[in-house]
Amino acid sequence: MSSTGENHSNEKHSPLEQFEISPYAHFETGIGDLAFTNSSLSMVITVLVITLFLTLTVNTRSLIPSRLQLMSEMSYNFIAQLINDTVGDQGKKYFPFIFSIFMFVLIGNMVGMVPYSFTFTSHIIVTFALASVVFIGVTILGFWKHGFRYFALLAPAGLPFYMLPILIPIELISYLSRPISLSVRLFANMLAGHTLLKVFAGFVLPLGFAGVLPLAFIVALTGLEILIAFLQAYVFAILTCLYINDAIHLH
Repeated sequence: MSSTGENHSNEKHSPLEQFEISPYAHFETGIGDLAFTNSSLSMVITVLVITLFLTLTVNTRSLIPSRLQLMSEMSYNFIAQLINDTVGDQGKKYFPFIFSIFMFVLIGNMVGMVPYSFTFTSHIIVTFALASVVFIGVTILGFWKHGFRYFALLAPAGLPFYMLPILIPIELISYLSRPISLSVRLFANMLAGHTLLKVFAGFVLPLGFAGVLPLAFIVALTGLEILIAFLQAYVFAILTCLYINDAIHLH
């Protein structure tokens, strides 16, 4: 009995407990249970924060911009410049898509930094779904722009013909692995960072006065995690831009 209680206690304070999906409401349908979970709530909060942030900052008419308005304009200019540098003028029409993905990943990461909140970007199913949307959309764009010439992406121009049997399978595997690498990069960084924070947080109270050391490390690691949260959103956005550039220009 005590062994069972001890195991339960260890599971209760596991660093991985923060990633558990907890349903708040169940909606039975013909295809199964569509539960509203803590992950769903976190996504809803993220969308609401983005909507309020952009609505309040865009609708303002003050001559001197506020800090929030400056942040909004910086976000807009940042993505606009990113698209211009990676895709060019033809990429402007894809600004809403890339900006939406960037803000969703960024704010989702930041919401996950709030104590006792849920980080949905630490779940591979969520990041893979986002990456799949990008991959499928870019593939459709490539075939819509070039038709079957889009397969030329697998064989760079000027390549000797005898290298094609070797390079084409490699390029095909690389192309098909895009959603995997894109999703795993975001998922792994957020999972590892939050797990590490939880592990060091578990040492603060048991160590008493000496717990100030892991507490100081947690503060420093939190700052690093905020930086990583931004970098991962940036990487997700820039890779999306590069994939769109490949689909438009075939290189």
